[in-house]
Amino acid sequence: MPPVTHPASVEIIVPARNEASRLPGGLRALCEKAATLPLRTSILVVDSASTDSTADVVRAWPPGPVPVGLLRCERPGKGAAVREGLLATRAPFVGFCDADMATELSALDVAISLLAAGHPLVIGSRALSASVVEARSSALRAAGAALFRSMARWTLPGATDTQCGFKFFAGPLARAAALSLRTVGFAFDVELLASCLQGGTTLTEIPVNWQDIAGSTFSVRRHSAAAFRDLASIWLQSRILHRGSAAPPMPPMPPALASRPHLLPEWQLPAAGAAKT
Repeated sequence: MPPVTHPASVEIIVPARNEASRLPGGLRALCEKAATLPLRTSILVVDSASTDSTADVVRAWPPGPVPVGLLRCERPGKGAAVREGLLATRAPFVGFCDADMATELSALDVAISLLAAGHPLVIGSRALSASVVEARSSALRAAGAALFRSMARWTLPGATDTQCGFKFFAGPLARAAALSLRTVGFAFDVELLASCLQGGTTLTEIPVNWQDIAGSTFSVRRHSAAAFRDLASIWLQSRILHRGSAAPPMPPMPPALASRPHLLPEWQLPAAGAAKT
C-alpha cells in the first residue's frame, strides 16, 4: 500500500531566471530549513523563461522530506514568475523568497509562527533596527535603492522595505492579490502589497539577517528605468482605485488557476469591471 501523502500547509515559491549556478546551494538550504518547520512544507521553483539549465537543476533534484516542484513561466520577469507561482498554490500559507536565499532562513520560523497566529501578511524588512544587513552595493545602486524606497512610500506609507525578497501570506489573500497583479518586473512587490492592503489587511514586518549575494539578475542600468515607470504606474493606479474609478481589465487568468477554480473562494474574486474602494 503506497504511503499516504498529506497536502502541504506551507508552499514556498522560488522565482528563478537563469539561476542554474546559484539555485543548487539556495535550494539545498531551503529544503533543509523547511524540513524543520512545524508545518508540512513544499517548494515550487518557477522558471522565469530561463535560457540556461535552471529547469534541469529542479528536474534532477533528489526526493526528500520536502517536495520540490517546477513550474515554467514563459513570460520573463520576477513579477510574472511570482504571480504564476502564487496562483498555482493550494496551501493555507504561502510565500516566496529569492533563489540566492539572501535572507537568512531563520526568518521562516518567525514568519510561519506569525501566520499561524493569525497575521495574514508577514514580510522581511532590512530597514528595521534589529535587522543585520551586509551589503556590497555600488554607490549608484545604493542611491537608486534609496530613491525607490522614497517613491514606494507614496503608495505604501506603512512599509519600511518593499523590496526584501522574503514575503509570506495567508494563502487566499495572496492568491486574490496575485490574480490582479499586472507588474511583471522588479517593482511588482509594491503592487502586490498594495493589493493585499486594500481590504484593510494588517502588514507585519519582521527583522532579517540579509547578505548581498553576488550574481543578482538586477542591473541598475538595464532595469532601473522600467522599475521607476512601473512604480509611478502603480501609484497612479492606486489613486484611481482609491477614488472609486473603474479599474482597467485584469490580465487573463493563467491555466493553473482556470483549471482549479477552488483556489480562490468566490467572496475574494473581484467582479468583472467592478470598482474597488
